[in-house]
Amino acid sequence: MMTSGLASPQIIAHLEKSLDYTIFDVRWIPCSARFVVVGSHARGTGALQVFEMGQKDLVCSKKYEKKDEIKCCTFGATALQDRHLATGNFKGRMETWDLEKGDMPVYSVKAHSEIINCIDGVGGLGIGLGAPEIVTGSRDGTVKVWDVRQENDPVAMMQPKESEAKRDCWAVAFGNTYTEAERVVAAGYDNGDIKLFDLRSMSVRWETNIKNGVCGLQFDRKDILMNKLVATTLEGKFHTFDVRVEHPKRGYPSVIEKAHKSTIWGVRHLPQNRDVYMTLGGNGSLCLWKYNYPKERTKQDADGVEFGVAGTVEQIQNVILGTQPLSGFDWSPDKEGLCVCSGFDQTVRVCIVTRLKSL
Repeated sequence: MMTSGLASPQIIAHLEKSLDYTIFDVRWIPCSARFVVVGSHARGTGALQVFEMGQKDLVCSKKYEKKDEIKCCTFGATALQDRHLATGNFKGRMETWDLEKGDMPVYSVKAHSEIINCIDGVGGLGIGLGAPEIVTGSRDGTVKVWDVRQENDPVAMMQPKESEAKRDCWAVAFGNTYTEAERVVAAGYDNGDIKLFDLRSMSVRWETNIKNGVCGLQFDRKDILMNKLVATTLEGKFHTFDVRVEHPKRGYPSVIEKAHKSTIWGVRHLPQNRDVYMTLGGNGSLCLWKYNYPKERTKQDADGVEFGVAGTVEQIQNVILGTQPLSGFDWSPDKEGLCVCSGFDQTVRVCIVTRLKSL
């Protein structure tokens, strides 16, 4: 079901700019009208640019070229006064940058033996209790958690057992950081595995397989008791898990939707409303969704054990922005409805989503 008509939210492409390199990720700089773009030049070097919104165009205010191609980035672990960007590159190095003087990294570590596919941060920007930490996932099969106040060694590492085959980790996400002690990492792999690591007990809390490679993962909020987790996959499906109540046999309930008629490259929840989220399509489209809770989120089985009940997902709007896959997307944390996305057509676009308060 899709809501239609002028009364429903609209996705409007406001400004766009073509660049001369492959764009892999974009992020709004907190408390500003600027955003950062990272990617890869054809000559094998990394691109890092800062753009600000002009009257009729996107204006580049900072431009840096790095030795190695950059795959992913996050502001999730930085203090608001610093706004340091954490990046993962093709050579397995995780680095943080001061964007005002970005020639040399503030922090640098050889995090993985192969490319860092994905990164997330928590404990910064006033979001989530506990230490500021960064999680990285790599083609080498490992997921590592870093505290930039400690040099060289990760504070936690999740890797396959010696008897298990190494799987390419494509997506990571922090969640459940509602106390100083509680924190989980969700990791998605190329074979469809999703694993939920509990960093307090240092154990796998839950795992499942959704039969398609997991391209994107995100909790609806990082700083609350785990509520919902969305996983996007190859072949045009995404799963919305209700992760509040786990049944010992059934696990977490989920609802599955098909969209984009192509790979769904990622998902981003609206900062101002955790039940609204955007998915990125391999066909160059954006889809806006709203999750509706069931009348009863939990029921009891024949043995009196509580289990969760999944809700429904409603498509609110969609728009095709280009012919190439969309590689990155981020909502502005400060201005509701303002967003930026990047595509493999080497174009970055600022969009406006209207009427979000009506949802």
